[in-house]
Amino acid sequence: MKLKVASILLLVILFMCGCNKEDPVSAEQYIADKKLIGFEKTKEGLYYKIDVPGADLKPNLGSTVTVNYRGTLTDGSEFDSSIKRGVPLEIGLSNVIAGWRIGIPLFGKGGKGTLIIPPKLGYGSAGQNSIPGNSVLIFDIELINFK
Repeated sequence: MKLKVASILLLVILFMCGCNKEDPVSAEQYIADKKLIGFEKTKEGLYYKIDVPGADLKPNLGSTVTVNYRGTLTDGSEFDSSIKRGVPLEIGLSNVIAGWRIGIPLFGKGGKGTLIIPPKLGYGSAGQNSIPGNSVLIFDIELINFK
């Protein structure tokens, strides 16, 4: 009897906690809700749109890239921006989230576009700093250079 009461109490607590949280928006739902067009999907699940392809030569996982970027969540809140700081980011592609490792090599030098990164290719359920767990990440990207 005690086990049954404890189980019911646990279910009630879990239900009440879950009611105050909105379900995260998926990348697909975000694209549909915003009526975005021109996005393609990689086999890994990354959505991308290339506005300016840039040069033919593209970076690889061994490259160090220099990028300007703006990162937002699906609610439009900005969580990071090299543009706002006024300093491009220079970083090895092997040291970034999977969504960037897959998406940045789609651009050539001078390329610009947008990456919509599902949680499994971003920070997953853990989140990161001001980014909640299970967040879809939207990055406006400009690949300035790579070596």
